[in-house]
Amino acid sequence: MKIFITGISTDVGKTVTSAIVVEALEADYWKPVQAGDLDNSDSDKIKSKISNSKSRIFENSYRLNTPASPHLAAEIDGVRIELSEIKEPKTDNHLVIEGAGGIFVPLNETDLIVDLIQSDYKVIVVSRHYLGSINHTLLTIEAIRNRGFEVAGIIFSGNENKATEDLILNKTAVKCIGRIEEEPYFDQNVIREYADLFRENLLAI
Repeated sequence: MKIFITGISTDVGKTVTSAIVVEALEADYWKPVQAGDLDNSDSDKIKSKISNSKSRIFENSYRLNTPASPHLAAEIDGVRIELSEIKEPKTDNHLVIEGAGGIFVPLNETDLIVDLIQSDYKVIVVSRHYLGSINHTLLTIEAIRNRGFEVAGIIFSGNENKATEDLILNKTAVKCIGRIEEEPYFDQNVIREYADLFRENLLAI
């Protein structure tokens, strides 16, 4: 199974979600494009948060120095992101692919994060509650569907907002995999606890 994890915006919890999914499935992990934080990249964070010995962390296709939109970070580095250079790593294991920001984040002047999604990927959307998040969540799901892909599930990040969650789930009919609470920290033990909670729903997508 190949799972593509995207968010409704930046800083909504994609990397913590990715760590939970990786741990739950003992899956491999790949972030095609890393922009900024190269000394503590998302791949480094995943490695530090999981505790199983099976998962493999694959190298980024692009490692860019500036914490900015990938197209701008690439321009500053004097390179151009080419879809043809973003090659999915080969593995016989489950693979978790983490996007960057939302699905319409630009990679270059023509290609977007959504263009990384392949027909055999199961897409999970991470939604965090804030003013405007209903709109951003519905737009994200509709945009993915307009590209011909299904959304396999949604994971809510942050404290419960039942009215918002019920509306989103009723409007979209997307399966809720679970919610990640506003924890004081996320270490290996916390990630493992969520992995145990989410495993059955993840295996069913």
